[in-house]
Amino acid sequence: MSNLELGFWSFPALLALIFLRVPIGLAMLLCGLVGTWLVMGTTAPILSRLKVETYSTFSSYSLSIVPLFLLMGQFASLGGMSQSLFRAANAFLGHRRGGVAMSAIGACAGFGAICGSSLATAATMSQVALPELRRYGYSGALATGTLAAGGTLGVLIPPSVVLVIYAVLAEQNVAKLFVAAFVPGVLAAIGYMIAIALYVRLYPESAGSSPRQPWRERLSALAEVWPVAAVFLAVVGGIYAGWFTPTEGAAVGAAGTGLIAFVNGGLTRRTLVEAILATATSTAMIFFIVFGAAMYNSFLALSQLPAAAAAFIAGQGLDPWTVLVGILIFYLVLGCFMDSLSMILLTVPIFFPLVSGLDFGMGAEEFAIWFGILVLVVVEVGLITPPVGMNLFVINSMAKDVPVLATYRGVTPFVLSDIARTVLLIAFPAISLFMVRWLY
Repeated sequence: MSNLELGFWSFPALLALIFLRVPIGLAMLLCGLVGTWLVMGTTAPILSRLKVETYSTFSSYSLSIVPLFLLMGQFASLGGMSQSLFRAANAFLGHRRGGVAMSAIGACAGFGAICGSSLATAATMSQVALPELRRYGYSGALATGTLAAGGTLGVLIPPSVVLVIYAVLAEQNVAKLFVAAFVPGVLAAIGYMIAIALYVRLYPESAGSSPRQPWRERLSALAEVWPVAAVFLAVVGGIYAGWFTPTEGAAVGAAGTGLIAFVNGGLTRRTLVEAILATATSTAMIFFIVFGAAMYNSFLALSQLPAAAAAFIAGQGLDPWTVLVGILIFYLVLGCFMDSLSMILLTVPIFFPLVSGLDFGMGAEEFAIWFGILVLVVVEVGLITPPVGMNLFVINSMAKDVPVLATYRGVTPFVLSDIARTVLLIAFPAISLFMVRWLY
């Protein structure tokens, strides 16, 4: 078997390991090690690669931003920010039909601005919003579908852990990617609210409404979210203004949310230890996936599969837009079986060089930023796409009385909204790029 064939057949082998419930990081590591051994015919290069890859991966300064953003999310939960966000959104929107669900989307967007993780946003906001949704007569399908979709805003709205990983892989500026992701993230929240409005008109019995609140209570609830606004402006605004790097901004955000949690009484010695342990566990999981992907992609480079795939696509004479749409459709399908981080790590080293050589009528840096936003959007759709959307299972585990098939039905309008938004971002790249052009 040739090296190229080894690279090709490693994909089915990797998917088989994943279906056998082997952790994705370990599956990629095993495929990378075995593939390298088959190509090189000896173990010496494998041991050398393990040493080099371990140091080069975990000593990356850019990756230090990941645990800091995760810790910021932990402190934000302890500080009661999720509850204040939901109360403020519900004060303004809750009296409308479907308004409590819209409030949950708004709160998820606000929490995503200080969290950076989809699963953390979904799990945290579910604890706050799910009881309220059920109390006001929302069907299990709409309630769980709303929260599963809202969780994706944790990554779509900067700061975003997945965007940091993409920036490392594609060697792009993290701050510019955060700027580019802001408008698509806001469009996602608006699209989800429109989807809820249409859904409750088609199925009026699926949603209720909370009592209209007077303006005094609305303004009082709005005033409670000042810590969220302060942290967001300090972190993202500071990065945009050039006051500090994204890593320094993450440290500022973690310190700020920690201080707020301490003042609010949520941060004690016990909860501090729990937050650090949870952050360490999540970071270890992410870094192991990064390491496994690095070893697997090293094997793919040895097999010459990425170069051969790029040459094959170029030789077909396909229109660049056809190639791009094909890649995005592949991401949507792959998202039914893999989580977003694993998809980014597995595919960007293959697809990015392939599409970078095509002509889309823009500069190399602008294309890299635009392509990163498109990839971010479609892989996050995978988090709510049956049958293996990660957010669906997180939410369903917290609403055990709701059948998983009902959650699948409830999330369908949000998937359609995501597809419409993806088409919009493909057709009009300026939606993602105009803020980058304006600020930089």
